[in-house]
Amino acid sequence: MNAATDIAARATEAARFKLLADYLPAWIALYDAKTQICLFANRGYAEAFGLTEADILGKTFAEIIGPEAAALIQPSVERVLSERVAVSYERELPAADGTPRWIEVHLIPQLGADGEPVASCVLINDITKHRLAERQVRESEARLDKFMLATVEGILFHREGITTDVNPPCCELVGYTLNEMVGRHVLSFIAPDELAKVKEVMRAGRELRYETAVMHKDGTRIPVEFIVRTLERDGEKLRMTIVRDIRDRLASEARIQHLAHHDGLTGLLNRAAFMDRMAELMRRAERKGEMLALLFIDLDNFKRVNDSLGHLEGDQVLTTVSERLLGALRGSDLVGRFGGDEFVVLLSDLESRADIVVVLEALLSVVEVPVKADGRALSVTPSIGVAVYPDDGKQADELIQHADTAMYRAKARGRATYQFFEPALAETALRDLVLEAELAQALTRNEFELFFQPQVEATTGQLSGAEALLRWRHPERGLLAPDSFIFVAERHRLMLALGEWVMREAAATARRWREQGITHSHGPMRIAVNLSRMQFHLDGFAETVKRVLVDTGASGQWLELELTERMLIEDIAHAPATLAQLRAQGLTVSVDDFGTGYTSLAHLTELPLDKLKIDQSFVARLPDDVGAQAITRAIVQMAVGLGLTVTAEGVRTAAQWQLLASWGCQQFQGELVGAPMPASEFEAWVKAR
Repeated sequence: MNAATDIAARATEAARFKLLADYLPAWIALYDAKTQICLFANRGYAEAFGLTEADILGKTFAEIIGPEAAALIQPSVERVLSERVAVSYERELPAADGTPRWIEVHLIPQLGADGEPVASCVLINDITKHRLAERQVRESEARLDKFMLATVEGILFHREGITTDVNPPCCELVGYTLNEMVGRHVLSFIAPDELAKVKEVMRAGRELRYETAVMHKDGTRIPVEFIVRTLERDGEKLRMTIVRDIRDRLASEARIQHLAHHDGLTGLLNRAAFMDRMAELMRRAERKGEMLALLFIDLDNFKRVNDSLGHLEGDQVLTTVSERLLGALRGSDLVGRFGGDEFVVLLSDLESRADIVVVLEALLSVVEVPVKADGRALSVTPSIGVAVYPDDGKQADELIQHADTAMYRAKARGRATYQFFEPALAETALRDLVLEAELAQALTRNEFELFFQPQVEATTGQLSGAEALLRWRHPERGLLAPDSFIFVAERHRLMLALGEWVMREAAATARRWREQGITHSHGPMRIAVNLSRMQFHLDGFAETVKRVLVDTGASGQWLELELTERMLIEDIAHAPATLAQLRAQGLTVSVDDFGTGYTSLAHLTELPLDKLKIDQSFVARLPDDVGAQAITRAIVQMAVGLGLTVTAEGVRTAAQWQLLASWGCQQFQGELVGAPMPASEFEAWVKAR
């Protein structure tokens, strides 16, 4: 091979080497041992320092990597050249954009024929991925360590069942120290009856959440929830268990379960649970041919306690009564509370009705004992209705219905007594049921209408408004006043639909009168509408009124809503907000039949009211009754002092008119002014005036 061929071959070989070096993942460079000038560098090495392969040749080591870096690694270079050994080290070399980067450097001496170093080879590997991975592992472990210390839940690590690490909450839960727990088998902390379950989870290596129990150091059993996971920590495969104390949760669930079957105030069975237990006892009684007695107990005038003393004292009365009921009955008897002041008792193991009477007399005597409430003794009496199985009914619903019917008869007899069910009582209940059906039909058949009774100014006698009074033109019984049907409507929630009909009809009439020019001396005619207790206590009642006004095109200023004192006191916590919403729509709010309820002066000052109507029972005794005079005058003067308009109902004589006017009463309503009239007659009456 001649010289030219040899040179060409060497050039080809060098080109191949350079091509190979450029594509290697490592950075490669060769430096002269004496001058430290770069003799060779592959593309990766040159670009790592922001140079090209051509530019980097001839530059010194310090010029390429910088004087600070050169000074830092100079000891390693000197060792390579002096000791003729390869040296490796790592250092951080940030990328051109400033992101962190780590490299692993290998310095390898190249020796000449005489054994002296002629050059040093630099081989660099980018180990950034490895270092970032290691950093992530360290950070992850650091976070885990912090979590182990910060979390309130117990955490335990074990390897093949042997505890390797535990956080403080876990130690605190079971009462052991860290040193006492590490090295022990995890099963030694498990409740004996739960060992099989936990062993199976460990054997299967499953990752799941389940409930079990551990044992405290003092022997206490602690219900817990385990959340089991498999993970690696410090290069080892471990099982991690999150230990969650569930004692509070189980206690809450137990309370919820108890409340699902018991009354929250008295602890007695609630309606659903009572009915379930009652059905069981009735099936047993049917099989054995036994007698049962269902007692429906209602406390007489209990609402007066709530109205006068408040619901907290009322609750105390209910609790005391429930305790007395339980104390007077046997353990086999069933006792429940259906709501409000309604209690039910199911008596079993009876030989005759005489046994029932013994229990009834005992219940009357213990419940009638005065109850301490608000520092005073209150007498609460029960009215009890009794239905006997199987004579009065063979189904639970039928028995309860008959006992309820008998209870109402007991109340009608004078309260504080008991009444056994009789078939005649069912006939009365049937009449109510028929009336209920007829009421529902009357709404759809438009059999109801409004009568209007005028209201006038006391000083001038001029018309100031009218009260809308409901009438039912029954197809068979003729014109009926509310007294003959309203109690049935209220008991069966028909009052909601009927009350809304009255409000709509009154609003539509007010609009029609305005269009016809029928007004009073101060402007549009205002029509007063009586509200039912059920209506006023309905959620969103103010929105219902707003919808009625929009649908009828009436203004709120054309309507006055009348409420009784009891309606206000029964919901004194929410009544002010509802009244404020109604007044914001322009409606006038008045208290009807004032003087017959239990409104305190404090309540009158708290409630946003416009008008107060004196009950006609006081007006009827004027002017001769001294007591009626004192009460009525006090009511008028108090209302005027509070800035309320005062209307007297039932004014029949001129003497009553003059006396009430002298006290400051501003408006009158009654036979002296005008009787209730159909709309057409009222319109004619207004035009005639």
